Amino acid sequence: MIASSEASRWTTLGRSAAKVTRLGFGAAPLGNLYAPVAGDEALAAVHVAHARHVRYFDTAPLYGHGMSEHRCGEALRRYPRESFVLSSKVGRLLRPGRGDPGDAWDGYADALPFRPVYDYSYDGAMRSFEDSLQRLGTDRIDILLVHDIDVRTHGVDGQKRRFAEAVDGAFEALRRLRDQGVVGAIGLGVNEAEVCTAVANRVDIDCVLLAGRYSLLEQGALDTFLPLCVTRKIGVIVGGPFNSGILATGAGADARYDYGLAPPAVLDRVRRIEAVCNRHAVPLAAAALQFPCGHPAVATVIPGARTRAEVEQNVSLLQVAIPADLWRELKAEGLMRNDAPCPPDGSAA
Repeated sequence: MIASSEASRWTTLGRSAAKVTRLGFGAAPLGNLYAPVAGDEALAAVHVAHARHVRYFDTAPLYGHGMSEHRCGEALRRYPRESFVLSSKVGRLLRPGRGDPGDAWDGYADALPFRPVYDYSYDGAMRSFEDSLQRLGTDRIDILLVHDIDVRTHGVDGQKRRFAEAVDGAFEALRRLRDQGVVGAIGLGVNEAEVCTAVANRVDIDCVLLAGRYSLLEQGALDTFLPLCVTRKIGVIVGGPFNSGILATGAGADARYDYGLAPPAVLDRVRRIEAVCNRHAVPLAAAALQFPCGHPAVATVIPGARTRAEVEQNVSLLQVAIPADLWRELKAEGLMRNDAPCPPDGSAA
């Protein structure tokens, strides 16, 4: 388990000047991800997190097309600015209008009436940063990330073009802001480990927010990316520790994986993982939330939350004692990579 004091402990993000708490708050759900969240409930979730000493909040313009940033800013403005850390992202500008009816749904229900437009240029990143400051109602963003320069978002050919645009443009803008002391750390936020390695080999970044690709279900990031982070002292923010929900809910009929319904192979693997957890009287969600913290490159884990109850649950899951035998059995059953570092017995610190 992570002790309560450990979950709220501030730790340096890689070699940067920024610090984060070991447990953070992923604010994509506050943008009405999948389903609407009442405004008062969204604000209450942020207040409960702050009260429980969860002080790192991650948001982005994409989340609800500005709604998540507005809600985070409204809730956090009542607290001293030095009492929390904010990260947001660049790469999409929000234009008035809801887009064409035929546009692909991006997962946000009842979003604000703005249309995200990709822009990874230098000027686009600067404009995105300034717009986020206004939506958040703050004079600084502590951690600034280039968002979604991956194959899943842009396709193979599109990703090559967007990657080059970001390296020459957005990352240069972020570097300038860091040099000026306007932001404390820069990096990228994506759902693919491969692009993280490519960026780290081209750009002087401080951190990476990797969502869904280092979890109890997936450890492919151990091949190249995470060892590189240890060597380069790049801080890792683990997003999506529940792989879009299935590692929190279990393998039910409507279980979500990677932003969609879980396929049969994933359902079967999760059932087998949960069976091991049950044999050790450990909730699946507790094992999923604590597992990434065992890696030395991981500075913080940021599960999403949409209600005060979900925040309280995330904090409680970190208090569950997990015996080392559980991790050993998962490896023996072929359900976890043998080279995956695990939290030591009784502590994920």
